[in-house]
Amino acid sequence: MRQYPQSALLTIESLALFADYYELTMGQADFDRGNNSICTENYFIRKIPQGNYLVVAGLEQVIHYILNLKFTDADLAWLQSGLPGSELNDNFIDYLRNFKFDGDVYAMPEGSLAFANEPLINITGRSIDIQLFETYLLSVMNFQTLIATKAARVVQSANGRTCFDFGARRAHGRDAAILAARASFIGGVKGTSLVVAGKYFDIPYMGTMAHKFIQDSPSELQAFRDYAKTFPHNTILLIDTYDTLRGTRYAVQVAQEMAARGHQMRGVRIDSGDLLSISQAVRQILDQADLQAVQIFASNDLDEFQINRLLKAGAPIDGFGVGTRLATGAVLNSVTGEGGASAMPGVYKHVEREEDGEMVPTLKLSDEPGKSTLPCKKQVQRLREDHQYAKDRICLWDEVPEEEGLMIPVVRDGELVYDFPSLQQIQGYTYKELQQLPDRYKGLSQGNERENSTYPIEISPQLSSLQAQLIADRAKLQL
Repeated sequence: MRQYPQSALLTIESLALFADYYELTMGQADFDRGNNSICTENYFIRKIPQGNYLVVAGLEQVIHYILNLKFTDADLAWLQSGLPGSELNDNFIDYLRNFKFDGDVYAMPEGSLAFANEPLINITGRSIDIQLFETYLLSVMNFQTLIATKAARVVQSANGRTCFDFGARRAHGRDAAILAARASFIGGVKGTSLVVAGKYFDIPYMGTMAHKFIQDSPSELQAFRDYAKTFPHNTILLIDTYDTLRGTRYAVQVAQEMAARGHQMRGVRIDSGDLLSISQAVRQILDQADLQAVQIFASNDLDEFQINRLLKAGAPIDGFGVGTRLATGAVLNSVTGEGGASAMPGVYKHVEREEDGEMVPTLKLSDEPGKSTLPCKKQVQRLREDHQYAKDRICLWDEVPEEEGLMIPVVRDGELVYDFPSLQQIQGYTYKELQQLPDRYKGLSQGNERENSTYPIEISPQLSSLQAQLIADRAKLQL
């Protein structure tokens, strides 16, 4: 029988299996040994891959997952028919069948600025339960935080000029394209080319024309006329299909024809070539025709480094469509060629567990110092000077009054206690956060030439002392 093609898109019914198998095998082993203690896990990012700050994004999707996670009978039957020697037993399967998270989640709100090694999410609950969240949480938070941060850097480089997300066709898959549009908007872009993201998240969506529309016309001039007739109030013409300067002159002719009908052309778009010299030549032609109000938009493998280079050189570009390097979160300096993997190195680590009715700290040590962890459920305190952020302090949870900590209650006893803001509100919050971060921490590269460009993070004396004591105790056990 012919196999009917599948979409391979996740639905709410299939979320439970979005897990690495070891989360289930550990759960089975914990179940068998009678361990399901209350514990806390932290989500944090070990190292900022590019620049000096992070824009937190993805929390809404993580909380949706936690509150709706359910193993269906079909899921469980499939798991029981799994690999020989690693089957999940009936009692644990019943535990999964009745799964419902009844713990607590504290987190930094989306749009918050954050820095390396700060806890962004604390999850406290039963050990078996909260380890099931690891893969989904890391996938969503790492990706959206990467893209939101990249978008903020792009918007910063544009220095007030409009930026759009054009990345869906280069994103790493369909879900990635949609979430990249969401995270890009949090980071500050004005809209997306992806229509479904507009529907899901109420993001402004827009588009102009493709080279195909011009190639499929009797002439370039006729294509421009036809498009302007259909969209007289939002005419942006793509002028580089054949010869950009000739295309500009055709655009001038159409703009003059539109003006005679009482309409004004909005702009032209360039998608290839030396954007600096071409945009300058295009601007000159438009200005000579008294079309100063017609804007120039540019696309073509742009990122914050290219935008910064163009504007410093005097490119008269009014807006940017950023695609590949935004939607993939490219951790690459496209000017110098320096960079690494396009990924956010966020981790989800065990930091405390219940023993005899009390929570006791745990930590991970490593031969690689960067992989060691700070113990305990933690809070972050942000200190200000002259109405700007001065430094952060990572503290023990009880050191900071709840109203002063950056991590706020989102779920308590398994129930949602937080009203999620609209995406527009989150974008506004991101903007306010960035306004409070001093400019010396906004350099495009880490460790830029300006002094003190790394935002200061300190560990509270109490937390530092506890960590040292735990390390010493662990060393004694190994003697």
